[in-house]
Amino acid sequence: MKVRIGIDVGGTFTDVVVIDSESRALVGQLKFPTSHDAREGVALGIVTALERAMQQFNLRPDDVSFIAHSTTQATNALLEGDVANVAVLGIGSGVEALLAKRATRIPPIELAPNKFLTAAHSFINHHTSIDAAIDALKNNGAQVIVASEAFSVDRTAHEERVVTKAQAAGLRATSGHEVSSLYGLRVRTRTAVINAAILPKMIATAEMTDACVKSSGIAAPLMIMRSDGGVMSVDEVHRRPILTMLSGPAAGIAGALMHERVSDGIFIEVGGTSADISVIRDGSPVTRPAKLNGHRMYLNTLDVRTLGVGGGSMIRASKSEGKVIDVGPRSAHIAGLGYTCFADVKELREAEIEFMQPTASDADDHVILRCKDGKGYALTTTCAANLLGLVKAEHFAFGKVEAAQIAFEKLAEFFHRRGTEVAQRFAEEVLEIGGRKVAKTIEELVLEYQLDRERVILVGGGGGAASLVPFTAKLMNLDHRIARNAEVISPIGVAMAMVRDTVERNIVDPSPDDILKVRREAAEAAINAGAVADSIEVQIDVDKRRNLVRATAMGTTELRQRDNRQQTQGVEHCQEVAARSMRLEPNEVSLAAEVGNWLVFTGAQKFSSLFGLITTRREMLRVMDRSGVIRLQRGTAQIRTCVLPQLPAEIADVVERLTDFGDAGRAIPDIFVMYGSRLANFSGLADLEQVLVLSEVELQSLDPATKLIVIACPK
Repeated sequence: MKVRIGIDVGGTFTDVVVIDSESRALVGQLKFPTSHDAREGVALGIVTALERAMQQFNLRPDDVSFIAHSTTQATNALLEGDVANVAVLGIGSGVEALLAKRATRIPPIELAPNKFLTAAHSFINHHTSIDAAIDALKNNGAQVIVASEAFSVDRTAHEERVVTKAQAAGLRATSGHEVSSLYGLRVRTRTAVINAAILPKMIATAEMTDACVKSSGIAAPLMIMRSDGGVMSVDEVHRRPILTMLSGPAAGIAGALMHERVSDGIFIEVGGTSADISVIRDGSPVTRPAKLNGHRMYLNTLDVRTLGVGGGSMIRASKSEGKVIDVGPRSAHIAGLGYTCFADVKELREAEIEFMQPTASDADDHVILRCKDGKGYALTTTCAANLLGLVKAEHFAFGKVEAAQIAFEKLAEFFHRRGTEVAQRFAEEVLEIGGRKVAKTIEELVLEYQLDRERVILVGGGGGAASLVPFTAKLMNLDHRIARNAEVISPIGVAMAMVRDTVERNIVDPSPDDILKVRREAAEAAINAGAVADSIEVQIDVDKRRNLVRATAMGTTELRQRDNRQQTQGVEHCQEVAARSMRLEPNEVSLAAEVGNWLVFTGAQKFSSLFGLITTRREMLRVMDRSGVIRLQRGTAQIRTCVLPQLPAEIADVVERLTDFGDAGRAIPDIFVMYGSRLANFSGLADLEQVLVLSEVELQSLDPATKLIVIACPK
């Protein structure tokens, strides 16, 4: 059996899972405390997890076809100010040097209260001795050199020369064009400085972990989770460790995509202390430009909103008012306490309510139960959800309802109230406070990304998912589900992640040739990061307002088709799934088209107004693969079937019919083409010519008789 191993390094625990490479079934899972204080740092936990997994599941080195890990190290290093001494060596000549000298001088960047990243600065022209400049910076304590020149994305030679000479002098080095291909010298230099600050520590960990993997005899290359949900090779970490920022939350989202196969929804990963909330749309997570304490960077990361409420969030109450006033952000884990719903019922019967101050910075209004032997248990959101029956036996957060009942009855008695119903009302108050925090962020995401509220589904992951997600969904009147193997969704995401890389270029009015060039660069970058060439798919986005072309390439480290591994379902089953999604009866849903692995269903909801005199229809479309998973959902759309030679004419026709001429200018419809097991997404393009050229490149290897489905959706 060939397996994929995923290791998720969290703040408290390191989780490891073993996945069957063929079926993608979970073989097993293990959990260990994360090593922070060991000399080897987090690398020790990763290596320990790997060694125990190999022993526990009787694996041989050649059984492992893929191995990857996530890491919070980059984020933690920046938050804790544990960074290297960085110096910027600016480069320029003539008039250009006047502006470049100022733009490459980066003011101190606040990483945490009273902790700053301060980069030394020197500037040379094209005729100054590079060696002398590097020696001077080295003598002043520089550990990493950043080479930065205006327009280096177009002419890289000078920056590359500085990097080579700095490395020859025994220093680490990076350059502006390595971290970003966008214009904007100041932001590019700032991004390179942040990249440089974590370079030595990240390389040391990556090399140590990689050496241990190789010494175990595993031939598969070690991969590391990126902040955009993909993975990259150790060699890529040597260049751009900054790409691992938010690696932890990205792992959970990768699990939602690859294991739970969410195509559209809001993913909520609930840990003990916090909840990470993100949007998945058209089978991809949404991203945004990253910022570090308000400082913009040329780095796209997943748009993850983190809230200080989780499954272990402690209850805060007012003695004078006799009510619950808040939930979190302090968790039972940080306070060193267990949950009442996991405690021995006998222990709790004689316990008493006590108010405590978990840390010096907390208020003394946190509620716990203190047992006769001095042991303390926290009342948490998980306890409240268990009491209300929201946590099912199959959920990781499932505890003892009787223990939770005792805890909340004692809280009610403390405030001179009695009864089972009173205890349940206290539990409802706890979940409503926590759920409202989550709901507020979800509403912000729905508005910001213009999501169709009727199609939004909440998907819960993490060990605490059942503690918050069902109640939040009820508050918001939204559908929800808890992911399979929710407690290990992050390491599963690591194990199943694809290699991913993004190339961005500033191009005014890009031609199809310009776009194809960026597309090729992205594909090459993904190959360099470890992807097999024949597995690569590229998504293009053209932002005319910002003169930006972005190409995102994804591929696997092994040559195999993803969708063929899924169990095939009948058309009737898929129709029932589509109907539930549309909130219709199966007989109200029609199969509009099918080809290869794809089924396209349509339906319409009807609404009456003015006492039934006026009836309106809301058209809906669902594209499903034959495993029964919805991969695309839209409202109004045009559906065409054709063979390859007819494709250009069909695309031209739907673009002419559905192009919108609004205040923002001309907007062509989103175009999707399905064939075999592939869904080609051309929704990010700006005009018909771009769609035609890229579709020709995408489909050029197909047999002319290949049947295709074209779906066009108005913007």
